[in-house]
Amino acid sequence: SVTSGQSKCYWNPFSLVLLLFIPCYPFPTAPPVDPFAKIRVDDCGKTKGCFRYGKPGCNAETCDYFLSYRRIGADVEFELSADTDGWVAVGFSSDKKMGGDDVMACVHDDNGRVRIQHFYNVGQWAKEIQRNPARDEEGVFENNRVTCRFKRPVYVPREETIVDLHLSWYYLFAWGPAIQGSITRHDIDSPPVSERVVSIYKYEDIFMPSAAYQTFSSPFCLLLIVALTFYLLMGTP
Repeated sequence: SVTSGQSKCYWNPFSLVLLLFIPCYPFPTAPPVDPFAKIRVDDCGKTKGCFRYGKPGCNAETCDYFLSYRRIGADVEFELSADTDGWVAVGFSSDKKMGGDDVMACVHDDNGRVRIQHFYNVGQWAKEIQRNPARDEEGVFENNRVTCRFKRPVYVPREETIVDLHLSWYYLFAWGPAIQGSITRHDIDSPPVSERVVSIYKYEDIFMPSAAYQTFSSPFCLLLIVALTFYLLMGTP
C-alpha cells in the first residue's frame, strides 16, 4: 500500500494480471478507395462513342480533350479527360454556339478532389445548377490531367436546364483553369464542337485535330497548295 498524508491507496497485484487478459480491438480503418479505372480507347466505335481532340493517334491520356459515352440500362455513362489542372466539360446544345446549354463539368478543387457539377450556359456565362443529374461519380487528377466518369439518366422530367439524352444534340467540348474550385474561362477562344448532332444510339470514334495539326488538313489550305503548285508549274519555262 501507499500512504500519502491522511489517505491510503492500496495496489492490488492481481490488477496487472487482469489487464493482460483484456482483449484489444484495433481501431476501425476507412475502407480502401478503389483506384480510378483507366479509360479504354480500344472500345471506341464499338461499345461506346468517342471524341478525340489533339494530336493524331492520341488516346484518353494524351489527347488535349477526350470524351466517351455509352448506354448502360436507363443511363448514359460519360468519361471525360483533358490536359488541364482545372476543369473539363461537355455541353449539350441545340446549335453549335454557347448559350442555353446543359453542361456537365468535372472540376478539380483545392483539396485535390474532382467533383462533377451541373451548369447551364446563360449566354457566355456558366451558371451552376443545384439539381445535378450525375450519379456514380468518379474523378482523379493525375499527370496534370483532370479525368472523370459519371452517369446520368437518358430520360428526365421536363426541365429547361437538363436535356433528354435520347434526343440528338450538338456536343460542345471545353476545358480550362479553376480558381479555388470555381471554373474560369476555357483555354481556347473557339472550343471544338461536334460537326453534327450526336445520338447516344450510334457509336463512332471521331478524331478532331487541334489547331497545331490543322495547318495542312483544312480544305482551304489544301486548295491553296494545289493552286500554288499549279502556278509554279505553269510559270516554269
